[in-house]
Amino acid sequence: MSGFPRSRGLFVTGTDTEVGKTIVTGGLAAILREAGLDVGVMKPAETGCEVKNGELLPADADFLGKMSGVNEPREKVVPYRFKEPLAPAVAAELEGVNIEIEKILENFKEISATHEFILVEGAGGLLAPLSRDFLILDLIKLLQLPSLIVSRADLGTINHTLLTLRCLQAEKLPVAGIVINNLSPAKSLAAKTNPEIIAKLTKLPIWGILPYQNEIRSDKSIEKTVIKLIKEHLDLAPLFNLAKNKQKTIE
Repeated sequence: MSGFPRSRGLFVTGTDTEVGKTIVTGGLAAILREAGLDVGVMKPAETGCEVKNGELLPADADFLGKMSGVNEPREKVVPYRFKEPLAPAVAAELEGVNIEIEKILENFKEISATHEFILVEGAGGLLAPLSRDFLILDLIKLLQLPSLIVSRADLGTINHTLLTLRCLQAEKLPVAGIVINNLSPAKSLAAKTNPEIIAKLTKLPIWGILPYQNEIRSDKSIEKTVIKLIKEHLDLAPLFNLAKNKQKTIE
């Protein structure tokens, strides 16, 4: 199994599950689309899908598709979907499904070949198992995309962010930057001081700090809401540098 030549794109990973990867990925996709760039999206595996009329509905992947504006078949954007909210490998085993990495790579190849830029959202953190003996980190190595780390703001995030970065650095994988997301309305001292500490310790660009958003997905004008959120709180220059193939990443 071999990797691809480095494509114009970005892999959005997180320090944990439910840290805001989907909102960030979708927002970036919509902004690139708004700027006139043809952007493809992909989420290799999604768990915790709602079952409706016997069909598994991948809310995250569908959101990415909506925000990117592309009409890619759902099966291509998210080749593996599962009901239980577990790591992909665990959910797949419970449902008797074998996740084929080659299938994911083929879908990625097709999407990246037909779009100017591709955004791939991971599942959980870097060491979440995608299949038996194959981690999200292993997939990033094969896709050859720089990573954007999404982390939470509160106590514990310094450790989680540094561990995530060390994993990527140990594999000599490029990192584009960090987005810090406030998951709680409480303005703790940790949340106020962590971004500066993380910037000093990692020497990585902090793309921005997202404020707490309550039930953003129930918003009727979600696309406008997310675009406004990303534009107001993230520095988008690194994104457009990547889109122009001027990859300012740190190995």
